[in-house]
Amino acid sequence: MSSDKYEKRGVSSQKQDVHKAISNISIGLYNNTFCKIIEDVFGPDSDKAIILHADGAGTKSSLAYLYWKETGDMSVWKGIVRDALYMNIDDMMCSGALGPFIISSTIGRNKMLIPGDIISTIIQEFYEQSIWLTNLGIKTELAGGETADVGDLVKTIIVDSTVYTQIHKSEIIHINIQPGDVIVGFASYGQATYETEYNSGIGSNGLTFARHEVLFNNYAIKYPETFDFNLSKDYVYTGKYDVTDMDNETKLPIGKLLLSPTRTYIPLLKEILPIFRSKIHAIIHCTGGGQTKVLNFTKNIHIKKYNLLPVPPVFRLIQSVSNCSWYEMFKVFNMGHRLEIYTDQQTAQHLIEMAKGFNIDAQIIGHCEYSETNKLSIKYNDNELEYVK
Repeated sequence: MSSDKYEKRGVSSQKQDVHKAISNISIGLYNNTFCKIIEDVFGPDSDKAIILHADGAGTKSSLAYLYWKETGDMSVWKGIVRDALYMNIDDMMCSGALGPFIISSTIGRNKMLIPGDIISTIIQEFYEQSIWLTNLGIKTELAGGETADVGDLVKTIIVDSTVYTQIHKSEIIHINIQPGDVIVGFASYGQATYETEYNSGIGSNGLTFARHEVLFNNYAIKYPETFDFNLSKDYVYTGKYDVTDMDNETKLPIGKLLLSPTRTYIPLLKEILPIFRSKIHAIIHCTGGGQTKVLNFTKNIHIKKYNLLPVPPVFRLIQSVSNCSWYEMFKVFNMGHRLEIYTDQQTAQHLIEMAKGFNIDAQIIGHCEYSETNKLSIKYNDNELEYVK
Protein backbone atom coordinates (compact mmCIF):
# COMPACT_ATOMS: atom_id res chain seq x y z
CA MET A 1 0.00 0.00 0.00
CA SER A 2 1.31 3.43 -0.82
CA SER A 3 0.88 6.46 1.40
CA ASP A 4 -1.35 7.77 -1.41
CA LYS A 5 -3.88 5.06 -0.63
CA TYR A 6 -3.80 5.97 3.06
CA GLU A 7 -4.28 9.67 2.38
CA LYS A 8 -7.07 9.06 -0.14
CA ARG A 9 -9.15 8.04 2.86
CA GLY A 10 -8.77 11.58 4.16
CA VAL A 11 -6.19 10.80 6.85
CA SER A 12 -2.47 11.31 7.30
CA SER A 13 -0.03 9.55 9.60
CA GLN A 14 2.34 12.52 9.49
CA LYS A 15 -0.23 15.39 9.77
CA GLN A 16 1.76 17.64 7.46
CA ASP A 17 -1.05 20.20 7.18
CA VAL A 18 -1.34 20.46 10.95
CA HIS A 19 2.40 20.97 11.42
CA LYS A 20 2.36 23.66 8.73
CA ALA A 21 -0.61 25.41 10.34
CA ILE A 22 1.14 25.71 13.71
CA SER A 23 4.60 26.47 12.37
CA ASN A 24 4.37 30.16 13.32
CA ILE A 25 2.86 29.59 16.75
CA SER A 26 4.96 29.64 19.92
CA ILE A 27 6.34 26.25 20.89
CA GLY A 28 6.04 27.12 24.57
CA LEU A 29 8.80 27.15 27.15
CA TYR A 30 10.87 24.39 25.58
CA ASN A 31 11.56 23.08 22.11
CA ASN A 32 12.38 19.53 23.11
CA THR A 33 9.47 18.10 25.10
CA PHE A 34 6.87 15.62 23.92
CA CYS A 35 3.99 17.98 24.78
CA LYS A 36 3.87 21.75 24.58
CA ILE A 37 4.63 23.19 28.01
CA ILE A 38 3.70 26.77 28.91
CA GLU A 39 4.48 29.16 31.73
CA ASP A 40 2.28 28.97 34.82
CA VAL A 41 0.18 32.05 34.03
CA PHE A 42 -1.42 31.85 37.48
CA GLY A 43 1.95 32.18 39.18
CA PRO A 44 4.55 33.35 36.66
CA ASP A 45 7.31 33.36 39.27
CA SER A 46 6.51 29.78 40.21
CA ASP A 47 8.81 26.80 39.71
CA LYS A 48 5.89 25.06 38.00
CA ALA A 49 4.72 24.97 34.39
CA ILE A 50 1.43 23.99 32.76
CA ILE A 51 0.46 21.29 30.29
CA LEU A 52 -3.00 21.57 28.69
CA HIS A 53 -3.46 18.77 26.20
CA ALA A 54 -6.31 17.59 23.97
CA ASP A 55 -6.77 14.28 22.16
CA GLY A 56 -9.45 11.77 21.34
CA ALA A 57 -10.50 8.37 20.06
CA GLY A 58 -10.66 9.57 16.45
CA THR A 59 -12.50 7.42 13.92
CA LYS A 60 -12.43 4.47 16.29
CA SER A 61 -15.78 5.77 17.53
CA SER A 62 -17.25 5.07 14.07
CA LEU A 63 -16.14 1.45 14.38
CA ALA A 64 -17.60 1.31 17.91
CA TYR A 65 -20.91 2.52 16.48
CA LEU A 66 -20.85 -0.18 13.79
CA TYR A 67 -19.99 -2.90 16.29
CA TRP A 68 -22.67 -1.72 18.70
CA LYS A 69 -25.29 -1.73 15.92
CA GLU A 70 -24.30 -5.26 14.95
CA THR A 71 -24.06 -6.76 18.44
CA GLY A 72 -25.75 -4.45 20.95
CA ASP A 73 -22.55 -4.57 23.03
CA MET A 74 -22.43 -1.35 25.07
CA SER A 75 -19.00 -2.10 26.54
CA VAL A 76 -17.29 -0.83 23.41
CA TRP A 77 -18.21 2.72 24.43
CA LYS A 78 -16.23 2.31 27.64
CA GLY A 79 -13.25 1.41 25.50
CA ILE A 80 -13.72 4.57 23.43
CA VAL A 81 -13.48 6.63 26.63
CA ARG A 82 -10.19 4.95 27.51
CA ASP A 83 -8.91 5.70 24.02
CA ALA A 84 -9.81 9.38 24.33
CA LEU A 85 -8.36 9.66 27.82
CA TYR A 86 -5.13 7.64 27.60
CA MET A 87 -4.05 8.83 24.19
CA ASN A 88 -4.07 12.15 26.03
CA ILE A 89 -2.67 11.39 29.48
CA ASP A 90 0.07 9.12 28.14
CA ASP A 91 1.27 11.95 25.87
CA MET A 92 1.55 14.16 28.95
CA MET A 93 3.32 11.39 30.84
CA CYS A 94 6.03 11.41 28.17
CA SER A 95 6.84 14.95 29.29
CA GLY A 96 7.21 13.73 32.86
CA ALA A 97 3.72 14.55 34.19
CA LEU A 98 2.11 12.23 36.73
CA GLY A 99 -0.73 14.49 37.81
CA PRO A 100 -2.82 15.65 39.49
CA PHE A 101 -4.92 15.82 36.33
CA ILE A 102 -8.12 17.74 35.64
CA ILE A 103 -10.19 16.12 32.89
CA SER A 104 -12.86 17.63 30.64
CA SER A 105 -14.75 15.54 28.10
CA THR A 106 -16.04 16.71 24.71
CA ILE A 107 -18.72 14.67 22.99
CA GLY A 108 -20.35 15.56 19.69
CA ARG A 109 -23.15 13.29 18.54
CA ASN A 110 -25.88 12.80 16.01
CA LYS A 111 -28.84 12.51 18.37
CA MET A 112 -30.90 10.66 15.76
CA LEU A 113 -28.43 7.76 15.83
CA ILE A 114 -26.71 7.94 19.22
CA PRO A 115 -29.23 7.49 22.06
CA GLY A 116 -28.95 8.83 25.59
CA ASP A 117 -27.86 5.53 27.11
CA ILE A 118 -24.65 5.67 25.07
CA ILE A 119 -23.97 9.20 26.30
CA SER A 120 -24.66 8.04 29.85
CA THR A 121 -22.25 5.11 29.45
CA ILE A 122 -19.52 7.40 28.09
CA ILE A 123 -19.85 10.04 30.81
CA GLN A 124 -20.00 7.39 33.53
CA GLU A 125 -16.83 5.77 32.17
CA PHE A 126 -14.96 9.08 32.31
CA TYR A 127 -15.99 9.19 35.96
CA GLU A 128 -14.95 5.57 36.59
CA GLN A 129 -11.56 6.09 34.98
CA SER A 130 -11.04 9.20 37.10
CA ILE A 131 -11.73 7.14 40.22
CA TRP A 132 -9.43 4.34 39.01
CA LEU A 133 -6.55 6.73 38.47
CA THR A 134 -7.08 8.36 41.85
CA ASN A 135 -7.13 4.97 43.59
CA LEU A 136 -3.90 4.19 41.77
CA GLY A 137 -2.34 7.20 43.45
CA ILE A 138 -2.67 9.57 40.50
CA LYS A 139 -5.03 12.27 41.73
CA THR A 140 -7.64 13.06 39.10
CA GLU A 141 -10.68 15.32 39.01
CA LEU A 142 -13.43 15.26 36.40
CA ALA A 143 -14.36 18.88 35.66
CA GLY A 144 -17.34 18.22 33.43
CA GLY A 145 -17.29 18.95 29.72
CA GLU A 146 -19.39 19.57 26.64
CA THR A 147 -21.94 17.22 25.11
CA ALA A 148 -23.39 18.67 21.92
CA ASP A 149 -26.04 17.48 19.50
CA VAL A 150 -24.41 18.34 16.20
CA GLY A 151 -26.00 15.99 13.70
CA ASP A 152 -25.46 18.47 10.87
CA LEU A 153 -21.71 18.14 11.44
CA VAL A 154 -21.12 14.68 12.95
CA LYS A 155 -22.57 11.57 11.34
CA THR A 156 -22.36 9.36 14.43
CA ILE A 157 -20.24 10.44 17.41
CA ILE A 158 -16.85 11.84 18.32
CA VAL A 159 -15.34 11.48 21.79
CA ASP A 160 -12.44 13.68 22.93
CA SER A 161 -10.89 14.87 26.16
CA THR A 162 -8.86 17.82 27.35
CA VAL A 163 -6.55 17.35 30.33
CA TYR A 164 -4.78 19.92 32.49
CA THR A 165 -1.88 19.49 34.88
CA GLN A 166 0.88 21.45 36.56
CA ILE A 167 4.40 20.08 36.59
CA HIS A 168 7.50 21.15 38.45
CA LYS A 169 10.04 22.39 35.93
CA SER A 170 12.65 20.15 37.54
CA GLU A 171 10.51 17.09 36.69
CA ILE A 172 10.07 17.80 32.98
CA ILE A 173 11.50 15.15 30.64
CA HIS A 174 13.52 17.00 28.00
CA ILE A 175 14.04 14.93 24.88
CA ASN A 176 17.79 14.58 24.38
CA ILE A 177 18.37 11.36 22.47
CA GLN A 178 22.11 10.71 22.27
CA PRO A 179 24.49 8.42 20.40
CA GLY A 180 24.96 5.35 22.56
CA ASP A 181 21.43 5.38 23.97
CA VAL A 182 19.58 2.09 23.94
CA ILE A 183 15.85 1.93 23.28
CA VAL A 184 13.49 0.02 25.56
CA GLY A 185 10.22 -0.94 23.87
CA PHE A 186 7.17 -1.68 26.05
CA ALA A 187 4.50 -3.94 24.56
CA SER A 188 1.14 -2.49 23.61
CA TYR A 189 -0.47 -5.94 23.60
CA GLY A 190 -1.14 -8.76 26.07
CA GLN A 191 -2.82 -8.36 29.46
CA ALA A 192 -1.15 -6.10 31.98
CA THR A 193 -1.84 -6.72 35.67
CA TYR A 194 -4.20 -3.72 35.70
CA GLU A 195 -6.17 -4.82 32.62
CA THR A 196 -9.21 -7.10 32.76
CA GLU A 197 -8.84 -8.68 29.32
CA TYR A 198 -6.44 -9.23 26.43
CA ASN A 199 -5.33 -6.04 24.71
CA SER A 200 -4.65 -6.35 20.98
CA GLY A 201 -2.30 -3.34 21.02
CA ILE A 202 -4.13 -1.44 18.28
CA GLY A 203 -4.33 1.84 20.21
CA SER A 204 -6.15 4.65 18.39
CA ASN A 205 -4.05 5.25 15.29
CA GLY A 206 -4.69 3.97 11.78
CA LEU A 207 -8.26 2.90 12.53
CA THR A 208 -9.68 4.47 9.36
CA PHE A 209 -7.35 2.35 7.30
CA ALA A 210 -7.79 -0.78 9.44
CA ARG A 211 -11.59 -0.56 9.44
CA HIS A 212 -11.95 -0.15 5.70
CA GLU A 213 -9.29 -2.69 4.76
CA VAL A 214 -10.43 -5.45 7.11
CA LEU A 215 -14.25 -5.22 7.09
CA PHE A 216 -16.43 -6.29 4.19
CA ASN A 217 -18.36 -4.06 1.81
CA ASN A 218 -21.83 -4.93 3.06
CA TYR A 219 -21.25 -2.42 5.87
CA ALA A 220 -21.13 0.37 3.31
CA ILE A 221 -24.73 -0.45 2.46
CA LYS A 222 -25.94 -1.09 6.01
CA TYR A 223 -24.19 1.84 7.68
CA PRO A 224 -23.50 4.66 5.21
CA GLU A 225 -23.26 6.99 8.20
CA THR A 226 -19.93 5.40 9.13
CA PHE A 227 -17.87 6.81 6.25
CA ASP A 228 -17.31 9.89 4.13
CA PHE A 229 -19.49 9.93 1.00
CA ASN A 230 -16.70 11.75 -0.81
CA LEU A 231 -14.50 8.65 -0.67
CA SER A 232 -14.15 6.60 -3.81
CA LYS A 233 -15.95 3.27 -3.45
CA ASP A 234 -12.56 1.65 -4.08
CA TYR A 235 -11.56 2.72 -0.55
CA VAL A 236 -14.75 1.94 1.39
CA TYR A 237 -14.97 -1.35 3.33
CA THR A 238 -12.84 -3.37 0.93
CA GLY A 239 -12.03 -6.26 3.28
CA LYS A 240 -13.56 -9.68 3.80
CA TYR A 241 -14.51 -9.91 7.48
CA ASP A 242 -17.59 -9.39 9.58
CA VAL A 243 -16.96 -7.76 12.97
CA THR A 244 -18.17 -10.94 14.65
CA ASP A 245 -15.88 -13.29 12.70
CA MET A 246 -13.39 -14.94 15.03
CA ASP A 247 -9.67 -14.39 14.72
CA ASN A 248 -8.08 -17.83 14.65
CA GLU A 249 -5.08 -16.85 16.70
CA THR A 250 -6.65 -14.93 19.58
CA LYS A 251 -10.12 -16.55 19.44
CA LEU A 252 -11.65 -13.08 19.71
CA PRO A 253 -14.11 -11.34 17.37
CA ILE A 254 -12.23 -9.29 14.80
CA GLY A 255 -14.32 -6.25 15.71
CA LYS A 256 -13.15 -6.55 19.32
CA LEU A 257 -9.52 -6.85 18.22
CA LEU A 258 -9.83 -3.58 16.32
CA LEU A 259 -11.67 -1.94 19.23
CA SER A 260 -9.30 -3.05 21.97
CA PRO A 261 -8.90 -0.01 24.28
CA THR A 262 -5.67 1.96 24.20
CA ARG A 263 -3.35 0.66 26.90
CA THR A 264 -2.18 3.26 29.38
CA TYR A 265 1.36 2.96 30.67
CA ILE A 266 0.86 5.36 33.55
CA PRO A 267 0.80 2.69 36.30
CA LEU A 268 4.25 1.59 35.11
CA LEU A 269 5.63 5.12 34.65
CA LYS A 270 4.35 6.04 38.11
CA GLU A 271 6.91 3.54 39.43
CA ILE A 272 9.68 4.32 36.94
CA LEU A 273 9.86 8.11 36.99
CA PRO A 274 10.47 8.75 40.71
CA ILE A 275 13.53 6.47 40.54
CA PHE A 276 14.95 6.89 37.05
CA ARG A 277 13.74 10.29 35.82
CA SER A 278 17.29 11.70 35.67
CA LYS A 279 18.51 8.70 33.65
CA ILE A 280 15.89 9.01 30.92
CA HIS A 281 16.81 10.89 27.74
CA ALA A 282 13.40 10.56 26.09
CA ILE A 283 10.00 8.94 26.41
CA ILE A 284 8.22 8.52 23.09
CA HIS A 285 4.54 7.63 22.70
CA CYS A 286 4.38 5.91 19.28
CA THR A 287 1.03 7.32 18.19
CA GLY A 288 0.62 9.37 14.98
CA GLY A 289 3.43 8.22 12.73
CA GLY A 290 3.72 4.84 14.43
CA GLN A 291 7.31 3.68 14.76
CA THR A 292 8.53 6.82 12.94
CA LYS A 293 7.12 9.18 15.58
CA VAL A 294 10.54 9.61 17.19
CA LEU A 295 11.88 11.33 14.07
CA ASN A 296 9.94 14.43 15.13
CA PHE A 297 12.33 14.80 18.08
CA THR A 298 15.80 13.92 16.78
CA LYS A 299 18.62 15.65 14.93
CA ASN A 300 21.84 14.08 13.63
CA ILE A 301 20.80 10.73 15.08
CA HIS A 302 20.46 7.35 13.38
CA ILE A 303 17.92 5.28 15.32
CA LYS A 304 18.31 1.56 14.74
CA LYS A 305 15.44 -0.71 15.76
CA TYR A 306 16.67 -4.23 15.05
CA ASN A 307 15.28 -6.36 17.90
CA LEU A 308 11.56 -5.57 17.92
CA LEU A 309 8.98 -7.25 20.08
CA PRO A 310 6.81 -9.74 18.17
CA VAL A 311 4.28 -8.07 15.91
CA PRO A 312 0.93 -9.03 17.46
CA PRO A 313 -1.95 -10.73 15.63
CA VAL A 314 -4.03 -7.60 14.97
CA PHE A 315 -1.31 -5.97 12.85
CA ARG A 316 -0.49 -9.17 10.98
CA LEU A 317 -4.20 -9.50 10.23
CA ILE A 318 -4.42 -5.95 8.87
CA GLN A 319 -1.34 -6.47 6.73
CA SER A 320 -2.46 -9.81 5.33
CA VAL A 321 -5.89 -8.52 4.31
CA SER A 322 -4.72 -5.19 2.92
CA ASN A 323 -1.42 -6.33 1.42
CA CYS A 324 -0.03 -3.12 2.86
CA SER A 325 3.76 -2.85 2.65
CA TRP A 326 5.63 -3.34 5.90
CA TYR A 327 7.21 0.06 5.23
CA GLU A 328 3.80 1.69 5.50
CA MET A 329 2.59 -0.51 8.36
CA PHE A 330 5.44 0.66 10.60
CA LYS A 331 4.71 4.25 9.59
CA VAL A 332 1.02 4.05 10.50
CA PHE A 333 0.77 1.63 13.43
CA ASN A 334 2.71 1.06 16.66
CA MET A 335 3.26 -2.56 15.52
CA GLY A 336 3.49 -3.99 19.02
CA HIS A 337 5.08 -1.37 21.24
CA ARG A 338 3.55 2.07 21.76
CA LEU A 339 6.03 3.27 24.38
CA GLU A 340 9.76 3.76 24.04
CA ILE A 341 12.31 4.96 26.59
CA TYR A 342 15.77 6.09 25.53
CA THR A 343 18.40 5.59 28.22
CA ASP A 344 21.65 3.83 29.11
CA GLN A 345 22.13 0.04 29.14
CA GLN A 346 22.10 -0.37 32.90
CA THR A 347 18.94 1.67 33.43
CA ALA A 348 17.30 -0.21 30.57
CA GLN A 349 17.65 -3.50 32.42
CA HIS A 350 15.95 -2.03 35.50
CA LEU A 351 13.05 -0.73 33.39
CA ILE A 352 12.58 -4.12 31.74
CA GLU A 353 12.39 -5.81 35.14
CA MET A 354 9.88 -3.26 36.39
CA ALA A 355 7.71 -3.85 33.33
CA LYS A 356 7.68 -7.58 34.04
CA GLY A 357 6.10 -6.79 37.39
CA PHE A 358 3.13 -5.40 35.47
CA ASN A 359 3.10 -8.34 33.04
CA ILE A 360 4.16 -5.99 30.23
CA ASP A 361 6.69 -7.45 27.82
CA ALA A 362 9.70 -5.18 27.37
CA GLN A 363 13.15 -5.46 25.87
CA ILE A 364 15.95 -3.47 24.31
CA ILE A 365 14.75 -3.04 20.74
CA GLY A 366 17.64 -1.00 19.37
CA HIS A 367 20.16 1.76 19.88
CA CYS A 368 21.18 5.20 18.60
CA GLU A 369 24.21 6.36 16.64
CA TYR A 370 25.47 9.72 15.39
CA SER A 371 24.47 10.53 11.81
CA GLU A 372 24.78 13.53 9.53
CA THR A 373 21.16 12.90 8.55
CA ASN A 374 18.14 12.27 10.75
CA LYS A 375 17.04 8.72 10.05
CA LEU A 376 15.45 5.55 11.37
CA SER A 377 16.22 1.98 10.36
CA ILE A 378 13.89 -0.89 11.21
CA LYS A 379 14.64 -4.56 10.74
CA TYR A 380 11.63 -6.86 10.67
CA ASN A 381 12.12 -10.44 9.53
CA ASP A 382 13.83 -10.07 6.14
CA ASN A 383 12.70 -6.47 5.70
CA GLU A 384 15.22 -3.62 6.02
CA LEU A 385 13.19 -0.41 6.27
CA GLU A 386 14.67 3.08 6.29
CA TYR A 387 12.96 6.39 7.03
CA VAL A 388 14.59 9.82 6.67
CA LYS A 389 13.24 13.12 7.92
